[in-house]
Amino acid sequence: MLFVVMAALTGVMFMQGKGTPKLGLDLAGGTTVTLTAHTENGKTPPGQQMDQAVKIMTQRVNGLGVSDGEVAKQGGNNIVVNLPGQGQTRAAETIGSTAKLQFRQVFAEASGLPSQAPATTPAPTASPSGKATGKPGGKATIPATGGPSAKPTTSAEPSDTATPRGRALSKALTAPTPSGSPSAKPTGSSSPKPAGTPTAQVPPVGADGNDFAGVDDKAAIAQFQRTVCDPKGGPTVPGSNDVNRKWVVACDDKAEKDDKGNIRVTKYLLGPVRVLGEDVKSASAMPPDTSQGQSSWSVNLTFTGKGGNQFSQTTTEASKAYQSNPSSPQAQVAIVLDGQVVSAPSINQGPITGGSARIDGPAESFTQTYAEDLSNKLKYGALPLEFKMSAIDEVSSTLGADQLRGGLIAGGIGLALVLLYCMVYYRGLGLVAVGSLVVASWMTYVAVVILGENIGWRLSLPHIIGLIVSIGITADSFIVYFERIRDELRAGRALRPSVEVAWKRARRTILVADAVTFLAAVVLYFLAVGGVAGFAFAMGLTTLIDVVVVFFFTKPLVALLSRTKFFGRGHKLSGLDAKRLRRTAQARANSTVRPTSQEV
Repeated sequence: MLFVVMAALTGVMFMQGKGTPKLGLDLAGGTTVTLTAHTENGKTPPGQQMDQAVKIMTQRVNGLGVSDGEVAKQGGNNIVVNLPGQGQTRAAETIGSTAKLQFRQVFAEASGLPSQAPATTPAPTASPSGKATGKPGGKATIPATGGPSAKPTTSAEPSDTATPRGRALSKALTAPTPSGSPSAKPTGSSSPKPAGTPTAQVPPVGADGNDFAGVDDKAAIAQFQRTVCDPKGGPTVPGSNDVNRKWVVACDDKAEKDDKGNIRVTKYLLGPVRVLGEDVKSASAMPPDTSQGQSSWSVNLTFTGKGGNQFSQTTTEASKAYQSNPSSPQAQVAIVLDGQVVSAPSINQGPITGGSARIDGPAESFTQTYAEDLSNKLKYGALPLEFKMSAIDEVSSTLGADQLRGGLIAGGIGLALVLLYCMVYYRGLGLVAVGSLVVASWMTYVAVVILGENIGWRLSLPHIIGLIVSIGITADSFIVYFERIRDELRAGRALRPSVEVAWKRARRTILVADAVTFLAAVVLYFLAVGGVAGFAFAMGLTTLIDVVVVFFFTKPLVALLSRTKFFGRGHKLSGLDAKRLRRTAQARANSTVRPTSQEV
């Protein structure tokens, strides 16, 4: 059975196309990124916020896999991120991104490009890309605008329609996404005024077709009218990422093409924040569900109780606005991520309740990488500060190659000494130890390769130290079992009964010893970081492998050998010569000096 499992694991390793382990930063080099915090007043950020940023970045690094990445604060406003492997710029951007998520109601929209004529606000279409669709179980899918904002381009695929609200959307939403500044407080408690009840400050209907109903801030209207969006998805509009501002202007995160090939970017005038990303309980990247007609990856979101109620209230108001006037901009709810609108769907089929949602989009833009990056940023919260990359350095692997060679030599010497000891002391029985160590070594190697491909575990010097230490742990299990067998032979039992009786007694000792080692590894892994955590991970892995090898290889092999003439009859070179063991035990007993007393 063990060999079947080993063959299956070996097959998995080769099916992945990788036959060597991934190496960590200290062995294979990597990328060192320096992130500098920026504040509005230009002063050094508070130490508490920097510590919180380090904690969130560390969680994001761990979210990328057990890759032995490190995050450390440097000075008053710098954080240094070390990531193993070359070309880790994209991962560093994910780790250091702010990822502030906001849900705001739309109050006006227009073309954000000066070369295009101002667009009026048409009535939303009934196509799937322009509506919010309620689904059983409290879930809903809201198509979103724009593609992934990591690297926007002007070569977006043509949309289904040319209208701003009816266009094909690159992202779909089923629930709010986690993010937002942890220290920010939602300002969405004030509900927007109903359409058609403008205040005294509201100007007349503009040339862009917006009547700005409910907007009581002339400065915000003026900013909206003069804003020109970058068709390449450039910097956000000033103030668009400020959760404390009541009225903000934001642009789509990506340009699109209409059915005539014209590039279009929409700008929005948005009301108060209604839901913050911090009110999202969880986020996870999900593969496409073909049974539901999906062709792209998605991000599933779950709200907290507060967030779910706020989202339900927001979509209720937007739905009422749609029922009153289908062409009203207030029928839309904008999803704003890092100051850019990634979706602004019309809520035209009733409010969305249930506290869960999904963000998805077309396969060409919403890829697995984008979905995983987005869920990772949102899942671990928003950074309390804005960071920009100030330096990127590639670390050479030359020194790591020398360290790796030294580690392998040390491991080889340790393994050779253990095998030599087993062969000298246990003679023929030492072959069982040799075979067990070979099986354990192969299982460890395959496990390291498979884990490297699936969870990003990279082999570093602390890992190698943990693997070398495990040689002694594994040999300990064999010695416990072998000594129990020899004790039974000294007591006068035959070999075959001794094998079974010794196993019943030895397995309890082996399990207790391995349990203590594994528990220590688990505690150390969760309490430590960086290289120490990697050492604990390697030690815990090899401890589990030791249990498997002893139970499914060592014991069955000893039982099988006990039936052969060489071992069963106790050959002098077998290591199980009962007569010799008894003579040795008797000689030791006779040589024991017992103190005596004399009476005077």
